[in-house]
This record gives sequence, structure tokens and C-alpha cells, in this order.
Amino acid sequence: MSNIRASGADVPTLIETLANGARVVVIRLPHLATAAVSVFVRSGSQHESARLNGIGHVIEHMAFKGTRSRSCQEINLDAERLGAEVNAHTDRDHTAFHMRGLAQDAAAFVRMLGDIVRESTFPKAELERERSVILHEYADDEDDAMATAFKQFDRACFGAHPAARPVIGTRANIRRFTRAELVAWVRQQYTAANTVVGIAGNVDPDRIVAAAKAAFADMPAGSENRVAAPVWRGGTRVRPLPGSSLVHVVLGFPVPTLQEAHQPYVVAAALLGEGMSSPLLDQLRERRGLVYHADCWADVRDAYGQFVIEASTAPGHLREYLGAVSRLVRQRIGKADRVGIARARNQAGVRILSAHEEPARRLELAAVDLYALGRVRSRAELLAGIAAVTPGEVRAAFAQMLDARPAIGIAGRIASSEAERLARRVEPAAA
Repeated sequence: MSNIRASGADVPTLIETLANGARVVVIRLPHLATAAVSVFVRSGSQHESARLNGIGHVIEHMAFKGTRSRSCQEINLDAERLGAEVNAHTDRDHTAFHMRGLAQDAAAFVRMLGDIVRESTFPKAELERERSVILHEYADDEDDAMATAFKQFDRACFGAHPAARPVIGTRANIRRFTRAELVAWVRQQYTAANTVVGIAGNVDPDRIVAAAKAAFADMPAGSENRVAAPVWRGGTRVRPLPGSSLVHVVLGFPVPTLQEAHQPYVVAAALLGEGMSSPLLDQLRERRGLVYHADCWADVRDAYGQFVIEASTAPGHLREYLGAVSRLVRQRIGKADRVGIARARNQAGVRILSAHEEPARRLELAAVDLYALGRVRSRAELLAGIAAVTPGEVRAAFAQMLDARPAIGIAGRIASSEAERLARRVEPAAA
């Protein structure tokens, strides 16, 4: 089987660093009528203390509630009268603000996002109203059994390290945050050294860079927001949810960071659990009927990496499920066959190509690369890294993971004592 190769030349990526350290990324895509514009700030939940956990997510909401020159209503109308979409998200390692609309309006989008990111005033009255909205979001997140299992998993992985803290924060923090705390956090975190302005579409690079300079050139330089890499802990954390009819399980192992040789682990995840022919789905769903859906991936970041296996099963099947997953992982040390590796490499390659066909996703990948590597990897480089992975490297990746104690997060209809006892069935895989 042949490996996927990029067809045609890579689209060139223009990167310009402003005098204050802010970086501008322009990816010219002439075939698009629209343009995606995003501003990324290297500030997420992993940068927050326990007392401030969730403040970044509150700021993401509040940034749209008024600036020095525009009200909340004007912010929305200015975008929508151009037909543009406006959105934002907070992650563990960054916060991002997005607009997408006609390519001819891209420079205006840069200016509007600059106003939102740099000039938000966080009005007290708006904060009280939005606090209620975020508390509803928090309650919705708490009611999501799989989201709860992931929170338990992250704590099992990293303990009290900030990387384990949920993006949404805690209910007590959401209720307590003051306007002064929001302003102080933005002043500390939102600096040029941590800012990437990204534009992808049929745009004039010179015009876009000029717009970015006008909006961000006088931003305080600051210093890079970095966190110490967490130490992998492993173990089992359980949250019983009597109202749930299923047991939701997230199981994983440590993998290298983005700066390290992580490609074999990406292929290993595709080999184990991507697609209906993968061992995870073939064995657990098709042959045993233990799950409706299961998934596996390598979450590779600049400070840590996690090999993640997630699924939901009936309480009475948890014992069999954990035993089957443990065996499947152990078997990959000796069963990374060439056909399976070719399938996994091709699937990973298609994911790379698909991401590069989505302008907003491509900008996020570029920003993450700049934060971690100081450069943006080309599509050809990414594909070559996957294509070069050998069966021996995949087997070694599984062996390396099994040298660590697995982390397991469980939420659902099961007692803590029973879940912890059953989870020990996976522990021998790390012995």
C-alpha cells in the first residue's frame, strides 16, 4: 500500500514578527471567497492557579460584552452586517477569537478582533449577567457523563498540576470572579509574546500585515506564558453518577510532546482505534458487542502528551471491557503488522490533509506550532513524518507506554470501590 502524498505544491505561509514580538501568519488561499481570521493568545487553563481556574473562559465570554469604543450590540452588528460569523474558544493551552466572512473584509476583521482582544472593558453589569450564563454552561458540563470521565482522567494523569484543571473552572470561582481580577489577568497574560494573528483566505498579504500592525504593534511585549511539564502519575479516579445508565471510561498513557518524536504514537493510536476495521472497534463492538462506540487518539501538546482510549459500556460489561482493552494494547507490541501500519498511516495522513483544507483549523495548527516549535510545519513535512513511521517504531511506542502506570477516569453507574477494583485489571499492562 502506498503512503499518502500531498498533491501539488504546499501553500506558502507568510510569518511576520512585529517589533513587540507578536506574530502574524498569512496563508493565501486564492480558491476561497471567504477568509478566516483568528487571534490566538497563549493563555489557557494550564496557566491558571487553583484560585483562578476558569478565569480565562470567563474572559473569553466577557471580551464580547463591550470595548472602549463599542457596546456589546455594536460588536455583534458590526460583524453581522458584513455577513461574518464570530466565535471564540478556550483550551488548556490557549484562548482564541475568530471571525469568518468575505475575503475582501479580512482587514476589517483583524481590526475588530484587535478591538475585542485589547480594548474590552468587562462592564460590571454585563459580568453579572454573563456569570449566570456560564453557570448554566457549567451545569450542562457537569451533567455530561463523558465530560466528567475526562475530568477524572486528567486528574489521574497529572494530579494537582494545572494541566489537569478543567477549562470551565469551578462553580465557586465562576461565582466569585470580579471585574478587577479579569482586568489584571488580561494585563498579565495578553501580551505580544503570546499573541498570534492568523489569516487564511484570498487576501493581500501586505494589506493584512498592515492591518495587524495597526491593531497589535503597540501591544505590550511581555514574556512567554510557559508552564513546567507535568509529571505523569497514573492511577484510577472514579465519580459515581447514579442517574447514568452507562459507565464512561477514559484510559490512557503518556506520550512525547510536540517537540519530541511523537509521530509513532499518532500512528499507534490510529492503528489501535481509528476506523471500524481497527482492533478496538472490531473486537469491542463487532465481535463482542461491549460498546456502541469507542475511540482512540494521541493528544500531543507542547508541555505533555496523552494517549487516549474512550468508550461507554454497560455496568455489567466494565470488567470484560477493561480486560479486553488491556489485552489489545499489550498485543500491539507484537502485532503492528505492515498492513495495519499502512492503514493507520493513511488514516493519519487523511486527517492532516482534511485539517489543512479547513482554514480556521489550519490557523490553529499554525499557532500551536509557533508556540511549541517557533515555526510552522508544512503539509509535506507533516505527511513525511507520518509516512516514515515503521512497524518497529509503533511496537516500541506501545512498549514505551506500557512502561508507565495507566491513568483511568470513570464516571457513571458504578460504585467507586467496584470501579477501582475492576480498573486494576489494566494495571498489569504497566508492570
